[in-house]
Amino acid sequence: MTFLKGLIPGFLLTWVVSLIIGSNGSQGGMLSIQHTYIEGHSFYWSWPLFIAATALSWALFAMMD
Repeated sequence: MTFLKGLIPGFLLTWVVSLIIGSNGSQGGMLSIQHTYIEGHSFYWSWPLFIAATALSWALFAMMD
C-alpha cells in the first residue's frame, strides 16, 4: 500500500521538475528529460527521475507507518 501512496508524490515531483528544467531547453544531464507527445498532448518527462522520486516517497511513507 505504501508503494501506491508513493506513486502520487513521485509523479508530481517528476512532472514539476521536468517541466521547469525541460522548458528551459536543458535535458538535465543524467535525468534524461525528454519532450514527449501522447495523443496530441505534449509534456516533459524523465523516467530516471520518476523512479528515484517514487523510491524516495515510498521510503518516506514506509518509515511513517
